[in-house]
Amino acid sequence: MIHYQIQPIDPLAHLFAVTLRVSQASENQQFTLPAWLPGSYMIRDFARHLIGVRAQRPGGDPLPLAQLDKQTWQLQGAGGEVELHYQVYAWDLSVRGAHLDQTHGFFNGSSTFLAVVGQEQQPVSVTLLAPEGEPYRNWRVATAMREAGAERYGFGDYAADNYDELIDHPVEMGEFTLATFEAGGVPHDLVLTGRHLADTDRICDDLRKICEYQIELFGGKAPYSRYLFLTQVVGNGFGGLEHRASTALMCGRGDLPSANEPGMSEGYRTFLSLCSHEYFHNWNVKRIKPATFTPFDLSQESYTRQLWAYEGITSYYDDFLVYRSGCVDKDTYLQMLAEGMTRVTRGVGRFKQSLRDSSFNAWTKFYKQDENAQNAIVSYYTKGALFALMLDLTLRLETKGQRSLDDVMRLLWQRHGQTGIGTDEDTHQGLVAELLNRDVSDLFAYLDNTDDLPLEALLEQVGIEMRMRAANGAGDKGGKGKPALKAHLGARFRAEHFGVRIEAVSEGGNAHRAGLAAGDRLIAVDRLEVNGSLDSQLERYGEGATLALHWFRRDELMSGTLELRAAPMDTVVLSPIDGGDKSLWL
Repeated sequence: MIHYQIQPIDPLAHLFAVTLRVSQASENQQFTLPAWLPGSYMIRDFARHLIGVRAQRPGGDPLPLAQLDKQTWQLQGAGGEVELHYQVYAWDLSVRGAHLDQTHGFFNGSSTFLAVVGQEQQPVSVTLLAPEGEPYRNWRVATAMREAGAERYGFGDYAADNYDELIDHPVEMGEFTLATFEAGGVPHDLVLTGRHLADTDRICDDLRKICEYQIELFGGKAPYSRYLFLTQVVGNGFGGLEHRASTALMCGRGDLPSANEPGMSEGYRTFLSLCSHEYFHNWNVKRIKPATFTPFDLSQESYTRQLWAYEGITSYYDDFLVYRSGCVDKDTYLQMLAEGMTRVTRGVGRFKQSLRDSSFNAWTKFYKQDENAQNAIVSYYTKGALFALMLDLTLRLETKGQRSLDDVMRLLWQRHGQTGIGTDEDTHQGLVAELLNRDVSDLFAYLDNTDDLPLEALLEQVGIEMRMRAANGAGDKGGKGKPALKAHLGARFRAEHFGVRIEAVSEGGNAHRAGLAAGDRLIAVDRLEVNGSLDSQLERYGEGATLALHWFRRDELMSGTLELRAAPMDTVVLSPIDGGDKSLWL
C-alpha cells in the first residue's frame, strides 16, 4: 500500500503538508520527484519547492534519510513501513505547478507527490484534507481522480491505479462555480475558480459542440468516463495543460462572455480554441504519443522530433474544430487562421530552424525564449499547424475529398492510441503515403528544410485567396484590417511613463539598422519626445525619412539614425474567391 495525504496547512504562507506512507519500503528505498511534467517540455525542478523532507516510522521514530541529488532521497539501511513528511511551497500561479492562498488551492501531482522508486506501478490512495478554519468551510474539491470514499467534489479519500495516473489528475480546491454538460454520453464539468460574470450556459453549450465533434471524429466513444475543464479565472492570463481526463486552464476574466455579451469576442474565441486544443490532446499526445514517451522519463529531458505532430496538428485542429462544430462562421475562422499564419511569417527564425529541430530543441529554445526568439527559432505549434493544413489540403485535393487529415488521425488512434504503441519519426509520413498511394517525401521534406510552405496555391484550389500586406500598427495580428503603415520601427515595444521600452528587434529591420536593442528605452525621435503612439508619430514622416533617435541603454544615453523604410509585407489576409472547389475544405 502506498498512501498520500495532502492538506493546505497555511494558505497565507502558501504551504501544503504532505505525508507519504509506504507499507513495504525496501532497504535503502529511494523517493524522487519529477523534474518536469508531460505536455510542458522544460525542466522545472519541482523539488526546489519541497521543505523539510524527513522520514520516520509510523509511530514517530525518526529514520535516516539522505538526499542523493536535486530531486531524490534515500533511506539509509531502513525498510518496511515508512512515512515521509514534507511541505510544498505553492506560489506558482500557472497550470504547471502548485498554487495556494486564501482564495483557492491547485496542484499537479508531479509537483507535490514523491514517487516510491521501483513501486511506481503499485496502486495508490490519496487523502485530500481541507484547510482548517472558518474561512475555508465552504471549500470543495474538483479532480478527475477516482473517488474511494470521498463524495463527488468533497474532501476525503481518492485512488489511482499507479503513480503515472496519480500525477495526471490535477486538483483544484476552494469555492468555485460548477456547471455540467454531456458530450458523447459522458458528463463534462466546467469548473471556474476566481471572480467572473461568465454565462456558463453559453460556454457549456459551445464546449458541448466542440467535444461532441471531437469524440465523433475519433470513432464516437470518449476515452474516459468523466471529464473536467479546471479553469482559473484571473485578471490577465492564458494557459492550458492536458491530462488524461481533465485539463488545467487559465484565462482572463474578460475572455469569458457574460449574459449581456451575445457576440463572439476575440477573447472568447481564443478561450474556445484553447479548450478545443487541450481536449484534442485527449487523443493526440495523451494516448497517441511518441515512442520516446512510452513510458515518460520525468527525471530528465526526453527528446523527440515529433512535437510538430503532437502540438502542430493539435494547433491546426483547435481553431478548425471551433469552426466545424459551428461555434464560429467561415469569415471568423479565416481571420483566426490568418492570424496564426501571420505569427509565422513575421519571424525570420523560420528560415533558420526546421520543424523537426524546433521539436527537438523545445527544452532549451522554445520553452526558454528570449528577446531574439523571433529571429532564431520557429514554433512547432504555429508552423506545425500550417504543415498540418498543407497535409489536410493535399489529402483533400488529391483524393477529390475522399480522404483528409481526419483519416490520418483515425488511423493513428486505431493503430497507436488504442494499442499503446508509440509513434516513430516516419509514422505520420507512412500513413499519408498509404492514404495517397504515393511517395510523399516531397511533402515531409518541409519538416527538415526551412522553406515556406506552398499554402497559397493549395488554398486557391479550394477557393481561398492568400495575400500579404504590411501591418497597420503594433496591435495588428493579421487578417483583414485598417490600411497598412507607410513606415514602421521594426521592433516590438511597450509604452512607459517616459518613452517606450523596446521588447524585441526584428533582424534586418529599421530598428536593427539604427542600433536599437531589446531593453532600450527610446525617448526621442527627431528630437521630439516619444509617446505611446509611436506608430502614428513615425507615420507622419513616411517612408524615406531619416530621423535622429535618442535612447537609454541601462543608464547610458545613446543616439542613432533611423532610416524609415516601408513596412514589410509580412501580414496574411485570407478571403473567399471565385473558383476552386469550395466543397473540399470549408
